[in-house]
Amino acid sequence: MAFKGWSPAAIEFFEALEADNSRTFWHAHKSVYEHEVKRPMEELLDELSKEFGEGKIFRPNRDIRFSHDKSPYKTNIAGTLSKGGYLSLSAEAFGVGCGMYMPMPDQLDRLRRAVADNRTGGQIEKLVDAVRSKGIEVSAHDELKTAPKGYPKDHPRIELLRMKGMITWRQWPIAGWLGTAKAKQRVVDVLHAAKPINAWLDKNVGPTTMSMERR
Repeated sequence: MAFKGWSPAAIEFFEALEADNSRTFWHAHKSVYEHEVKRPMEELLDELSKEFGEGKIFRPNRDIRFSHDKSPYKTNIAGTLSKGGYLSLSAEAFGVGCGMYMPMPDQLDRLRRAVADNRTGGQIEKLVDAVRSKGIEVSAHDELKTAPKGYPKDHPRIELLRMKGMITWRQWPIAGWLGTAKAKQRVVDVLHAAKPINAWLDKNVGPTTMSMERR
């Protein structure tokens, strides 16, 4: 079926789940999750797959083994696209983004070297400014409070050097357009805007050569 957006029942489901994050609630309302929350995400990812790659939806269960919060379920639904893209819907917002979220140490080192270099650093600075001018955020999951070791505190691109990664992200509060196919176009617009940054990351950083066990 074609993607037509999410109904108000999807948002109401997450609002109720935030109030009662229990297995009892989940199993009593699982059909709502399957039909009103998950199915539209599957339809959206399927329509995006031709351009942005195969879609995958994260499982709704939280990993609580090492968490103080023992709530069993995530209060959002999230999916990824294999060519780059992350989508998330919760009771509060709908967001889309891509980039290097948690790069491995070798990737982070290459990222900082490329940002510091006058040629490649000048390129990414212009690309970041262009994306931000469209109201799209460029940031990282975490950043240093000062310059990374070996780099001057007064470097002209110190803001980018402090970032532990590079993410392009746009998020909107819940509104009526989420109940229409217009949500797809917003995803496409953000991912298209992010393409030059992703291409720069691919060229100047690339994949890790380290074992994942060393993360």
